[in-house]
Amino acid sequence: MAASTPAVTDGELLDAYSSAVTSVVDAVGPAVVSISVRGPSQGGPGWGRRGGGSGSGVIFTPDGYILTNAHVVRGGARDVPRSGRTMEVALTDGSTHAAQLVGADPATDTAVVRIEGSGLPHAHFGESARLRVGQLCIAIGNPLGFSSTVSAGVVSALGRNMRAQDGRLMENIIQSDVALNPGNSGGPLVDTRARVIGVNTAMIFGAQGISFAVPIDTAKWVVGQIMTQGRVRRSWLGIVAQNRRIDPRVKRHLDLLQESGVEVMSVEPSGPAAAAGVRDGDIVLALDGRPVQSVDDVHRTLTQWPVGKPLPLAALRRLERVDVVALPTEARP
Repeated sequence: MAASTPAVTDGELLDAYSSAVTSVVDAVGPAVVSISVRGPSQGGPGWGRRGGGSGSGVIFTPDGYILTNAHVVRGGARDVPRSGRTMEVALTDGSTHAAQLVGADPATDTAVVRIEGSGLPHAHFGESARLRVGQLCIAIGNPLGFSSTVSAGVVSALGRNMRAQDGRLMENIIQSDVALNPGNSGGPLVDTRARVIGVNTAMIFGAQGISFAVPIDTAKWVVGQIMTQGRVRRSWLGIVAQNRRIDPRVKRHLDLLQESGVEVMSVEPSGPAAAAGVRDGDIVLALDGRPVQSVDDVHRTLTQWPVGKPLPLAALRRLERVDVVALPTEARP
């Protein structure tokens, strides 16, 4: 008769959970920093547009590159003397360092700043594409000015969407139930292998156990753009548009399958769309042969489309389908 396997006690399970969290904190904690942006007349940290802000970040290279949120470093200009603002980073060892903004992307609420140094403690990036709902995650940051604060929970949902400050749709957002507070923004969300899987970006005030993080796969793409070009390059057509349902009679007349398109409200006179022949009132149906049913679809395509590459555009003009080719330029910062 086979020997029975001893039952695992609650105490042993709790010890295993604690061990997982503490090992992550030991590995990643020293790389988590506090970031403060101060205005010329401000006496302390705050959230005002004129004054500055504060939040968290994580060092990801030994020579001082730090990943954080764009809204944390808002106003942290590269030219500090001209802007009158200063940015300061505090490490867990108590040292403080002047910091410079390398680049920020409000569309994904992601930014990179840098401090001078070498051999600094740093975290490693994981892969958010491999996350599963229910797996353990740990947030480390500086909420409400309390440094090196840790909270743990689970991944509650994947693939959430939310709006960035510039109105663009941020996709594949990670939802977790870790406790976040003001000041946690920009800090890392970490898995049990001590790999950064997200950048904590928002919580819902008045709701408990609902917080969000930018997936690290998105952040890695943005970091690559910022590190090589100083900014994220996105294509631009030069139109102002809104979502528009297509008249059922027009759908039948043209054998269209989609329910809606994007109505052009105005066209920048010197923009790529105007040069291609797009007019006010046109309803964009497709870009590069792919159906377009919302302004978010247009943003999604332009984010991925190389600047200067011809972009086929199909539009509805009254009762006719119009096909043109636009040559997108780089979006203005």
